[in-house]
Amino acid sequence: MTKIFGARSTTDDVLSGLSLKGKRILVTGVSAGLGIETARALAAHGAHVVGAARNLDKAENATAQVRADAESGGGQFELIALDLADLGSVRACADQLNSIGLSFDLVIANAGVMASPFGHTKNGFETQFGTNHLGHFVLINRIAGLMNNGARLVNLSSAGHRFSDVDLGDPNFDHTSYEPFVAYGRSKTANILFAVAFDARHRARGVRATAVHPGGILTELPRHMPAGAIEAMVTGINEQAAKEGKPPFQFKTIPEGAATSIWAGIVADADAIGGRYCEDCHVSPIVSDDQPLGLGDEGVRSYALDLAHAEALWKKSEEMVGESFS
Repeated sequence: MTKIFGARSTTDDVLSGLSLKGKRILVTGVSAGLGIETARALAAHGAHVVGAARNLDKAENATAQVRADAESGGGQFELIALDLADLGSVRACADQLNSIGLSFDLVIANAGVMASPFGHTKNGFETQFGTNHLGHFVLINRIAGLMNNGARLVNLSSAGHRFSDVDLGDPNFDHTSYEPFVAYGRSKTANILFAVAFDARHRARGVRATAVHPGGILTELPRHMPAGAIEAMVTGINEQAAKEGKPPFQFKTIPEGAATSIWAGIVADADAIGGRYCEDCHVSPIVSDDQPLGLGDEGVRSYALDLAHAEALWKKSEEMVGESFS
C-alpha cells in the first residue's frame, strides 16, 4: 500500500523502512539548514552522500551529526568545495566530480540565497539569479553524464516563484529597479524552468527532474532581511488568511521542510514528478497566472512550467555563462 505523506511529514517519515545502500547522492548547500538535514537523513539510511558547500570549514563543523548518523546507518558522507557565485569554482567542482568518475542516482540542488541586497556574483550576474540558477545550471549540466539512467534531479524552488517570472531581457537588473523579492522570485522561477527543460532533455534515458517548495522554515536563508521582517510578513499573511477563512500559516521544522526534497528524489513516482513542481510531499496543482494566491496557498504558476519558456531560459542561460549544453 502506498504511503501518503503531507505537510507535517518529516525526512524520517518519508524514508521509514527504506534502505538507500548503494545509492550515491549529491546535495548542494550542506553547511546549514535544509542541506544538513537532507544529507543526514539520506546518509542515515545508507546512502553515500557527497555534500557541496562554499565554506568547507563551516560545513565540516555543521555536519558532525551527519557523519555520526552515516556511520550508524551504514552510509557515507564527504564534502566537496562549491561556490555557486563563482563559475570558476563551479567548473572546478564539476571537473573534480568528473575526474573521480563515480555516478549519481540523485542530485539535490539545495543551496541558495534569498532577498540579498543588490550585488553581483564574481562573473557579474545579479547575485540571486547568478547563485540560485546559473551556478546550478552550469554544475548540473557539466555532471549530467555522471547521472545514472533512472537518476533524478531535484531543484529547490519556493512559493516565492509567484513573486515574479524570469526577465530574459534584463536578468541582471541593468534597466530595472532592483527589488530583493522580485529578484528572488525570478531566481526561483528559473529553478523550476530549469527542471522542466532538463527533464525534457533527459527523460528518454529515465532521468527525471522536478522542482520543490520546501515550505516556510526558519533557517539561515532570511539572513539578509531586517530584524522583524519575517514576523511582520507572517502577521500580514495570517491577517489575510483570517479574512478569507483560511487557517493561519505555520512554519515547518527543518526535518519537515527537507521531506519534500527526499520524497521527490526517492519515494515519488518518477513519471508523476518529472517536469513538475511539488510541495508538502505531493505534486502541486497548476494555478493560472491571474488567480490570487497567498504565500500559504498551494499551487504553481503556469509560466513556471511552460516548456517553451523553459527552453528560452536555457538558451539565455547558455549565452550568459558562455557554454552550450545539449
